[in-house]
Amino acid sequence: MLDSVKIARRQSEIRQNLAELAGKENPSEEELRNMEQLDFEYRSNETRYRAALIAEDTERRDAGNELETRSSQEWADLMAGFEMRQVALALDEGRQLDGQTAEIVTELRSAGGFRGIPVPWQALEVRAGETVAAGTPNPIQTRPIIDRLFPDSVASRMGAQMISIDTGAVEWPVTTSAVTAGWADGETANVAGPTTYATTDRAMSPDHNLGIQMRITRKTLKQSGAALEQAVRRDMSGAMGMAMDQAVFLGTGANGQPLGVITGAATYGITATAVDDLARWAVIRSGVVRFMTSNAAASSDMIKLLMRPEMWDFLDDNVLSGTAFSEWDRLVKNIPASNIAMTNNALAEPVGDPLACSALLTTSAGGVAPIYVGNWGAIDMIRDPYSDAQSGGLRITALATMDVTVARPAQLELLTGLELG
Repeated sequence: MLDSVKIARRQSEIRQNLAELAGKENPSEEELRNMEQLDFEYRSNETRYRAALIAEDTERRDAGNELETRSSQEWADLMAGFEMRQVALALDEGRQLDGQTAEIVTELRSAGGFRGIPVPWQALEVRAGETVAAGTPNPIQTRPIIDRLFPDSVASRMGAQMISIDTGAVEWPVTTSAVTAGWADGETANVAGPTTYATTDRAMSPDHNLGIQMRITRKTLKQSGAALEQAVRRDMSGAMGMAMDQAVFLGTGANGQPLGVITGAATYGITATAVDDLARWAVIRSGVVRFMTSNAAASSDMIKLLMRPEMWDFLDDNVLSGTAFSEWDRLVKNIPASNIAMTNNALAEPVGDPLACSALLTTSAGGVAPIYVGNWGAIDMIRDPYSDAQSGGLRITALATMDVTVARPAQLELLTGLELG
């Protein structure tokens, strides 16, 4: 029983005893002493009761936090036991899956739609304590832990949110109308009439398949042992992360690719401003001001900037006249360096004379991500039994179905024609 409950019950008994003693007209000396003792105990218990409530409130909060995170922790612990080497050996030798790996694969198979062995996205993590080297893994170089599929990717740094979809297409209704309030012009006048509340559906469909082929020699299968899964995980996550980063921003929408947010700026309704001037903080600041005036961001430190390394080189070299500050210093003074992502994969190379490139501004407003990346189910691992049959190697194909969409185009802005000379 909780201490606060015990004290509350004792306080109730004391009040009952005091009420009986207080009802007597001529209490004896012993009864008077009892009244004093009960009064002193009652006042002491009040202090103990408050202390017990404070202590128990802390315990309840700790217990609540544990309950809230228990399911996610159990899921993480289950995924930590998934072994990629079991998948490779099952595809190569037909070895039976066991343990947590077999449990996870069975659960994924129940969703259907897999020709090979389904592999969860979380299995592409690089686990702590495992080691890799340049080719065949060996205990020399330790790699960092990867929390999700590709957490250091440009898409994630720009605020893109990856969501998991079981089957079918998914869409989000996004408000596109401007519902306004109005004042009544006079004592008997009416307020502003009803305004249409309109929404637009942003859909994602399983029309785009991303694949990677991996070739594992027989020597690697026999020599690497348990560390084999680390090499497969590292190569798969790196290759798929680079391809997905490029598709999120530069996807053509044709030849099986999803439509990227830069290539499809007009389709998504993203504002594209042709700067056609030297790259400097002033032109980026104008884009930030447009975010703020449209209520998409409250301050410049809520903005994320995607830019080419060549643009950083130009800004840092462009020193303001009569000062020791460069345009880059002005930029990072207003947009934190942690909010700036530089890439040569997700933005097209500078072209023209003078050379000019593009930059992308994003922000997360009201908890809504500027970009959504959807993945359907798990990664499908399929074996090719013929290509490397003569050498005894293993060739596997990893297939993932993914798509990209933009919920609110007001949370993105594209700057083009940023000249670098």
